[in-house]
Amino acid sequence: MHILVLGSAAGGGFPQWNCNCEGCRRARSGDPAARPRTQSSIAVSSGDGRWLLLNASPDLRSQINANPALHPKDGLRSSPLAAAVLTNADIDHVTGLLSLREMQAFCVYATTRVHRVLAGNSVFQVLNADLVPRRPMRLGEPFRPEAADGTPLGLEVEAFAVPGKVALYLENEQVPDFGSVPEDTVALRVCDLRTGAYFFYIPGCASLPDWLAERLRGAPLVLFDGTTWTDDEMQRTGTGTKTATRMGHMSMSGPTGSIAAFDGLGVARKIYIHINNTNPVLLDDTPERRAAEAAGWDIAYDGMELTL
Repeated sequence: MHILVLGSAAGGGFPQWNCNCEGCRRARSGDPAARPRTQSSIAVSSGDGRWLLLNASPDLRSQINANPALHPKDGLRSSPLAAAVLTNADIDHVTGLLSLREMQAFCVYATTRVHRVLAGNSVFQVLNADLVPRRPMRLGEPFRPEAADGTPLGLEVEAFAVPGKVALYLENEQVPDFGSVPEDTVALRVCDLRTGAYFFYIPGCASLPDWLAERLRGAPLVLFDGTTWTDDEMQRTGTGTKTATRMGHMSMSGPTGSIAAFDGLGVARKIYIHINNTNPVLLDDTPERRAAEAAGWDIAYDGMELTL
């Protein structure tokens, strides 16, 4: 099974278009220790040349162009992207679908909640329903994604709810948890049917309860929410007013952070993805980067290739 990290940053990318924090300044200046990153998305293949997209970043067009494995290869119009799976309705995970509007056949898998969001916004009708079927993804029920012509991709995917919250633009401050439901934040377990190799993709997660820790224990690979280093990072840096917890994310550091939570779980490879532009681990030469790596974590970067 092959995995391509198309984008490794959180919403806004790195550098973020309107941010002048130290990291973004360094990235714009061409500092080799501040590698630019696009918004998070990955692609997975069982090795037959077709790819399953996990989340459709707003940067998807440039991500496709940057990865030759995703270039057209057959005939005048074609694409190795056979299907997409969406983990939530966040702007940085669904708007890339609009870049796939040029009459190309592929399937979109999502929960009922996310499909309703897409159906409720007429702009997504640019995806011709005759070519781009929208297929349901039910929590806790493994499924085998197919291309639009019904041929299987050799993979099995299971979506399951993890702690989090509804997308920002869907929040209702008049109801508990802003109106969040379990389908608003899901993790994916992806398995290669031929080899049995599997991994977890969890780009958004607000905490690691015992049941989730046990599910991840001993996994060969987990790509996990790396949005912030500290819970108050955006407040401290003056780049925002919300904590990571308020945004539905688990910070990396501290006694309740993900580094501590994963300690002792025996995950063979741990990779942070969906990393905010304010997070100092994006910079190769920071103490925070060294601390994360010393704890056994890799920091995802655009173009990172993984094989299981």
